[in-house]
This record gives sequence, structure tokens and C-alpha cells, in this order.
Amino acid sequence: MKKVRIGVIGCGGIANGKHLPAHKHNPDSELVAFCDIIVERAEKAAKEYGVPGAKVYKDYKELLKDKSIEAVLVLTPNLAHSFISVDAMKAGKHVMCEKPMAINSKEAKKMLDAAKKYKRILTIGYQSRYTPQAIFLKKECEKGTFGDIYYAKAQAIRRRAVPTWGVFLDEKQQGGGPLIDIATHTLDLTLYMLNNYEPAYAVGTTYHKLNKQTDQGNAWGDWDPKKFTVEDSAFGFVVMRNGATIIVESSWALNTLNTGEACTEFSGTLAGADMKDGLRINGIKNNARYVLKPDLKASGVAFYDGHSETSEDREARVFTQAVLGKGELVVKAEQAYVVTQILEGIYESAKTGKPYYFKKQKATKK
Repeated sequence: MKKVRIGVIGCGGIANGKHLPAHKHNPDSELVAFCDIIVERAEKAAKEYGVPGAKVYKDYKELLKDKSIEAVLVLTPNLAHSFISVDAMKAGKHVMCEKPMAINSKEAKKMLDAAKKYKRILTIGYQSRYTPQAIFLKKECEKGTFGDIYYAKAQAIRRRAVPTWGVFLDEKQQGGGPLIDIATHTLDLTLYMLNNYEPAYAVGTTYHKLNKQTDQGNAWGDWDPKKFTVEDSAFGFVVMRNGATIIVESSWALNTLNTGEACTEFSGTLAGADMKDGLRINGIKNNARYVLKPDLKASGVAFYDGHSETSEDREARVFTQAVLGKGELVVKAEQAYVVTQILEGIYESAKTGKPYYFKKQKATKK
């Protein structure tokens, strides 16, 4: 069986925690090259996940010169997503880029244009679409179970879980805090369920209320208040062109017990759904209220060497199958571009104190 020869650009936390294990499990993948500005990290990743003789690089441009590499994983800080992905597609490589698509919509548009120009596959790492809850819920949405969905909430709320490693607290490298980091997942999931990618305007607020405190109670140890330059929480009110409303909630630090990540909640004319207790679908039947809680706790089907497939595994498999011409992408770059636009609109509204109006754009495919 033909395998996809993959180069990995960025061998930090997201690589080792998500992508590399998933591709090691994937029978379609061969991890043949690793690159990181800290070359020791690339060497370690190559040893643990690479094929025998896997190459190691410090400069990603050198990796891209290898014509035998068919696809790359771009797993760097947000600032580098755009130019590395564009260079990779120009070099003839298909690209899986970690979320968010880019640090802003201008850079994301460059990625879209490059994919079209060089006829390359481009997808973004929104693995929340591949969970059992999301797969079940999407099928119900496509069946029309919920009717006209006109209200939704995208929640990514942590009480005290500020990431203290890497460049997460650096606004220049990341473009923001919890809004661009974790709300990007739940916003993507919400738009995907609604199949609605036409925003009209957004109103947003961002807060720096707790990031300078020293009595922190943080899950990952104390952060350095001097380095915490991004927001600690952010909220958005988004109105779509069809009139639907989406509330976006995000925080790394917030005095609340109402927490949850990658949780979408929405209401339609026929039924509603939320992910507060697994997955719950609510509605009216025979003049009585009902709540449906599908049992999704059963183990996944073993698909490789007895390993049960996780959402990260599904993401890796869908990407390589698309590269091999055996399947379609689940996360399309055009959709991820709209997510980036909305996040940018919330940030801009927070800066100006005014609503941010989006230019009308073509609807994307579901």
C-alpha cells in the first residue's frame, strides 16, 4: 500500500501531544523528516516517531527542498502558519496546518490563494469535528432534525487553566489569548453544525482583569504576570446574514464554575442540542418535552494494530486519505478562513468599541 511521505515543521507540544502519535498510528503515514528551530526537539521526534533514517532540519526551507515529501504538518506558533504553509504549497506539498488557520484574515487569505494557485490540499487542525458527539450531531443537523437554527453558543471557558509554556502568552507570536487559542475550536464546531459561514457583524469585548494577579491557583502552575500580554477572557456577539445569533465565550482565567471547552449549544425551530452532559438533544414530540442522550461511550473500532481510533487519529486519517485521492476533507480551508475572520472581527470590535461589519462573501460548502 502506498503511504504519504510527511515532513513535520514544528516539534513542540502540539506535535508530540496530538499529531505525531496520530500519524504513528495511521497506516497511510510515513514521517520522514522533522524540523524545529530547536534542533534537539526535531531529533527527539525523529527518533520516537520517524521512519528509519528520518531526516532532521533546523530550517524548514531545507526540508521543503526534498521532492519526495508529499505533505507537511505545520505545527508552529500562529505567527508562522501562513508563510510556512504558503512556502510548502509553492514547493508542491499538501498541508495540514494546526489551528487557528493564521494570525489574521489577511494571512489566512494568502493560504487560500496559494492552495488554489498551486492546486494543493490545505486543511486546518480542528479535531473537535471528529469526536463521536460531533459526528452524531452533524448527521442529525444534515437530516434537518433541528429545523431552522437561529441561536447558538460557542463555549470555551476555563476557570484557571492558563498555558504557561511556549509562546501562548505572547500576543505578537499568537495573535491573542483564549479567543484565538481555544474559542477557535468551538466556533469552528458551531459554524460546522449550523452550516452557516456568512457573518454580518460582530460585537466583542476582551479583558485583562486577572492576568496581573499573583494569587493564581492555575492548573499548570503560576504564570508570569509580566509576560501575560494577551487577554485572559473574551466574549463575542455575532449576527449572521440569515439573522442567526452566535454567542462566543472564552477564557483561560475566569471566576466561574460554568466551564467547558469545544462545547456547542444551539436552538432551532424543531429541536435543540448541547454538549453539557455528553450530548443532549431536546424537543417536543406528541405534545411532550423530550431529552435524547445517545450512548456514545462505547469504544471506537480498532483500525490499526488493535488501537481504537481517537478524534486525532481520524483527523490524520482523513488528511492522508485526501492526499491519496481516496476521500474528501472534513475541514475545508474556506471554512477555517471564516472562523479566522470572525475571531478578528471580535478582536477589532473590542479595540474600537464599535460593531465590526464583514464584507459579504460566497457561501462555503458544508
